[in-house]
Amino acid sequence: MSSNQPVDLLIRGGTVIDGTGAPGHAADVAIRDDRIVAVGQINHADADRVVDATGRVVAPGFIDVHTHDDRALLSNPTMAMKVSQGVTTVVAGNCGVSLAPLVASAPPPPLDLIGAPGAFRYHAVDDYLGELEAGPAAVNGAFLVGHSTLRIGTMDSLERAATDREVTAMRRLLEEGLQAGAIGLSTGLFYRPAFHAPTSEVIEIAAALRAHGARYVTHMRDEGDHVLRSLEETFEIGTATESPVVISHHKVHGRHNFGRSRETLACIDAHAAHHDCTGVAFDVYPYVASSTVLKADSIEVAERVLITWSRARPDLAGRDLADIAHEFGCDLLAAAERLQPAGAIYFAMDEDDVQRILSHPGAMIGSDGLPHDEHPHPRLWGTFPRVLGHYCREVGLFPLEEAVRRMTGYPAATFGLVDRGTVRPGVFADITVFDPDTVLDRATFEHPATPATGIELVLVNGRTVWQDGAVTGNRPGRVLRHGGA
Repeated sequence: MSSNQPVDLLIRGGTVIDGTGAPGHAADVAIRDDRIVAVGQINHADADRVVDATGRVVAPGFIDVHTHDDRALLSNPTMAMKVSQGVTTVVAGNCGVSLAPLVASAPPPPLDLIGAPGAFRYHAVDDYLGELEAGPAAVNGAFLVGHSTLRIGTMDSLERAATDREVTAMRRLLEEGLQAGAIGLSTGLFYRPAFHAPTSEVIEIAAALRAHGARYVTHMRDEGDHVLRSLEETFEIGTATESPVVISHHKVHGRHNFGRSRETLACIDAHAAHHDCTGVAFDVYPYVASSTVLKADSIEVAERVLITWSRARPDLAGRDLADIAHEFGCDLLAAAERLQPAGAIYFAMDEDDVQRILSHPGAMIGSDGLPHDEHPHPRLWGTFPRVLGHYCREVGLFPLEEAVRRMTGYPAATFGLVDRGTVRPGVFADITVFDPDTVLDRATFEHPATPATGIELVLVNGRTVWQDGAVTGNRPGRVLRHGGA
């Protein structure tokens, strides 16, 4: 680059890990407006600002492929819990739960995970996206339409299969959402609002995905005893609708299922090899504990249950259910009933399974954090630095270049995010600069809202959103509509 081509920012002297899996290499990165304009040895650029990245990694901004940030993007737009991890793009509307299209005063669980009463006020996906564009957040957002959201807005009873008329109405709403820019359909067949939906109902609704090249993303019906059956259902839906499939937060749940990730990963590999769907991927979070609504069946398979919120007893957030039950003088299930509605963290996974799933080349990284919990799971603040620091550097599950690929280029390609996920000339300047020797999560189950160490600079669309251990207040995030930049 010659000196007569001024740039806004020059990141000099770092090791560029570009998001493709290629080896890191020494290079400078020049940014003008919202794009990267040059990568290489840039010695004479006229830059308004120069950042010295010596000894640091310059990577694409991380893409959190599994979030419930629909409402947080509006209510907490600086998104400190994400930019402090190096995250520059979130995929929201997961697990069948999206903020739109739905107008409801108090929808049933698990929709209360993403918004308090009054938050569900969007007749159409385009209404929600328009509000977000008018008051943008610090990070980019791509959005799924939730199947449970469609059911709640369409059906008078959720304890049955949808009628043909209701299926037609839900498919029309999904079609409108896809036309507005949604990138796919999510389901949460594990949860009560969708539990009674047969496979055929999902297929008929998801048939709208084909024409848009959109994807089917699922919190499967079962992640425990019947996990293989649920995988087969997932692939049946992907095959019938000719849609790429993304399996959400892949895990095997419950002590008696420890080790079964060997079976589940073999099943995923077999379907991917035979091209039963147009694409197969999955995401995973790097913890042995899950978090969702407080449910009896989840309590029964967990070794420990930590309460994250309770409408009946908000003062008990952050407490162990066993201790609460002891104080109440009752068993765990009775105590849980007295806390409802509520959420919880469940310690019910095996570390070997977590590492095996993380190590699989098909794994993407998703936090599945719940930003509205009073006492959230530490994954909300710690997921990405935990992968980089603990599982990559300390445990050695994969090289740093591979860790970055799973967070950037691979998810961008999987979700169709145009000009995102790599460091190369011409793409959007979503960039994270971090120290590979010190990056590490600090969020714990006791103190979950603790920022990580080692994330030094985060840019979204060329503007700084995290620097010197704090948010900057800039809100340059964009809505990433399907098929667009």
